[in-house]
Amino acid sequence: MNVTSGGDGGGDDNVHTSSALTNWTYTVSQRYQHLLDKSTPYVRHRWIGFGVVLFIYVLRVSFVHGYYIVTYGLGIYILQLFITFLSPQVDPEFDEEPFDGLSLPTHGSEEFRPFVRRLPEFKFWYSITKAACLAFVLTFFRVFDVPVFWPILLFYWIVLFVATMRRQIRHMIKHRYVPYTFGKRRYTGRTEEVVHDASPVAS
Repeated sequence: MNVTSGGDGGGDDNVHTSSALTNWTYTVSQRYQHLLDKSTPYVRHRWIGFGVVLFIYVLRVSFVHGYYIVTYGLGIYILQLFITFLSPQVDPEFDEEPFDGLSLPTHGSEEFRPFVRRLPEFKFWYSITKAACLAFVLTFFRVFDVPVFWPILLFYWIVLFVATMRRQIRHMIKHRYVPYTFGKRRYTGRTEEVVHDASPVAS
């Protein structure tokens, strides 16, 4: 009886520990999501924070003189997300419907239609920030410090960047869209004015 009772007590302790861990994980995830939601309107502050993280990573890599494969992977990932950020939500190359809904107005009398991105600004920022943090953590593990001639990686990344951006610009010209908002109407007091805003739309 004592052995059985002791075994049941141990099972109850394990269940209680597992439940407490689950509750703690849920609470942490909820608070983390709350902080992300609160940071959504602070576009400039978020991108400054990413710049700080990237600067710290560059300092780390410069200090250890290595981890070029990690840096190359981070650069390819950022380039891929950047192209998705510049792309429309519906690709006119494969969409059967007309592309009028995503193009920006060409005359002042036309209705203002914001550009809808395939990758919203917040998700773009969040993804590359996580990637930079992960790359920074990887620099503390020697297994990822693969010896390589880094100028070749840099040259290949530059070539890939130029080729990808040329293709993206041709796509913009062909389908007559730009991933920025111009002529956005703003209300200042009693008057309504049209300003030329080159800031990206956070969709």
